[in-house]
Amino acid sequence: MDSLDEGEQFSDFERGVIAGARSAGASMAQAIEMAKEASRVTPVSKVSGVTVTEDVVTVFNEMKVRKAQAGEEEEKRKKAVLFCLSEEEDSIVLEEGREILQGDVGASVQDPYLHFVQMLPPEDCRYALYSASYETRRVQKEDLVFIFWDPESAPLKTKMIYERSKDAITKKFKGIKLDWRVNSLEEIQDRRSLAKKLGGRSVVSLEGSPV
Repeated sequence: MDSLDEGEQFSDFERGVIAGARSAGASMAQAIEMAKEASRVTPVSKVSGVTVTEDVVTVFNEMKVRKAQAGEEEEKRKKAVLFCLSEEEDSIVLEEGREILQGDVGASVQDPYLHFVQMLPPEDCRYALYSASYETRRVQKEDLVFIFWDPESAPLKTKMIYERSKDAITKKFKGIKLDWRVNSLEEIQDRRSLAKKLGGRSVVSLEGSPV
């Protein structure tokens, strides 16, 4: 079965779960089972009305505007940052202490991409923004990437809540170069995965390392 049976009734939440599970590679039967389980264990209040705090939007706007000149303000601009659901699971907030500043690169952080990957929790979901510096055969570029970290080892309930809440944050992030969903540490550890999505074979290096 590759499509939903029109005779079977699914809530909007369940349809969202099914779509997310299918995009992650699950069969339709597996996706429907996941949706039913998620609907059983997840209260409606946990998957509707999620808000995005102003701090999150401010960080995005600051990262989106690349500063032309070096200086103190540029050093304070974020290179990477993680976002998570609040303790009440009703809003998306900045995760305290989970960031890389532009001024850290080359000082306390030698490889910003590797450092960013190590910030991701192995058994929990996160949203992230990463300002990727890369070089093609013709030009040096910097683009902003949105990452939905959705590891297979994360609890089902957590995966479903983050899946359902994703639209709330992506609607605030206009002008993103890439919206990348990642399910495994192996995939995101290999910088060639990101390089390929940014520019295919034309990308020759990412964060100064050849790909």
